[in-house]
Amino acid sequence: MSLVQHARERWSSVLSLPAPERFDDALLTGATGRRPAPFGPAPEGLREVPGDAGMPLLGHAPAYVRFGHRFTRARTEALGPVWWMRSPAGRAIVVTGPAATREVLTNRDKAFSQEGWRATVDAFFHRGLMLLDFDEHRAHRRIMQEAFTADRIAGYVATTTPVLREVMPTWPTELRLHPALKRLTLDVAQAVFAGGRSGPEAEAVNRAFVDCVRAANSFVRKDLPGTRWRRGLRGRAVLEDWFRSNLDAKRAGGGSDLFSALCHAQTGDGERFSDDDVVNHMIFLMMAAHDTSTTTAASAAFHLARDPHWQDRCRAQSDALAERIGDAVPTVDDLRSLTDIDLVIREALRMDAPVPVVMRTAVTDTTVAGRHVPAGTRVVVAQAVNHYDPSCWSDPERFDPDRFGPERREDRSDRDAWIPFGGGVHKCIGLHFGTLEVTAILHEMLQRFRWTVDPAHRLRWDNTSLPVPVGGIPVTLRRRD
Repeated sequence: MSLVQHARERWSSVLSLPAPERFDDALLTGATGRRPAPFGPAPEGLREVPGDAGMPLLGHAPAYVRFGHRFTRARTEALGPVWWMRSPAGRAIVVTGPAATREVLTNRDKAFSQEGWRATVDAFFHRGLMLLDFDEHRAHRRIMQEAFTADRIAGYVATTTPVLREVMPTWPTELRLHPALKRLTLDVAQAVFAGGRSGPEAEAVNRAFVDCVRAANSFVRKDLPGTRWRRGLRGRAVLEDWFRSNLDAKRAGGGSDLFSALCHAQTGDGERFSDDDVVNHMIFLMMAAHDTSTTTAASAAFHLARDPHWQDRCRAQSDALAERIGDAVPTVDDLRSLTDIDLVIREALRMDAPVPVVMRTAVTDTTVAGRHVPAGTRVVVAQAVNHYDPSCWSDPERFDPDRFGPERREDRSDRDAWIPFGGGVHKCIGLHFGTLEVTAILHEMLQRFRWTVDPAHRLRWDNTSLPVPVGGIPVTLRRRD
């Protein structure tokens, strides 16, 4: 049997496995069972990193695509918090668990760079904030922080709700939740970040963003006809043209959208973004904002569909707010008063992390959890594994938002037990607005609908790029009087 045939058969068997909780030995230790040491001998006093290459050609990529964090959790249980694997993109050391995660993300000795991300997404999100390193990253973040002040966020929130109130009444009673929310969050991103969202031009921009996100984790990473990679490159070109064509107007105006904010952002020292900086950051921020918000809102809404007690509990708070403010657009303080929705969002972020891994590259020989990590090694921090660590969470497989309540605060069991927004200096700069956006989405849904999901439906995520629910999460909406 050829290597290609062997890989095809193994991939088919992995993708067709019926129970995501079950793993066979080949998924854990590789198709051959051999465990070569690809990084050379560890220096005296350090341990080598355990692992294996997986299937021919494809490595462990099919298992990760199919099982996501269940795969990384199973490998961690078998091999410990630091292990290696292979994919079509090459070899990588995977780091899991709060303590080892903290070593990488705090990066006190500056041993890890963002090259791990650049190697994956730079073609589409060139020089976005997440892809910058050290002093340059710090300088850009200082300027960008001017676009995420409390007053700016209040303006973004005020822009969000009218979009929700325009779109949600058009939803049919039988709905695939994830595609509908993705369309909705793209509309919100257009309005909040770019200041407009209607017409064929906006549709082209939306399609370009989707193509860039899907291309970032392509197995075929060449500009070939019919590939995601080519569609992503074309999408990037569309986005650059659109943002550049609107730069002069944004710099001349005084708009309240994020695009305008970046054009005018200036530190007390007079530092500002160049035109290229604004274009690069806008393309990255639009992607980061709408995709993570979609995943979080879809997960939260799914769990509320499965748990009528929590849906009613959240609706009671939402109704009380609506009675108090009437038809007014909720303010930041109004949305933050919806504490039960906040608990649900936190639990959704724990169970279905929208960014389950983050990438780094070792720029010098270093160690993690006593394991030798040579310079040049790609390092994947699988932070979603932490969200199920039984030493931090009680019954982690169960949907239980009260674990974040003031009486329990299980998220404080370890400061890196719950890190859906990353950590260290690269912690998500838009986390506050993102949480408020999802709160606003759930509040408006609770006001308009009751919703259910078939009890037999099992939530399964496709991890080819960022997590996407297989089947889109089909729900039934029932409009409230």
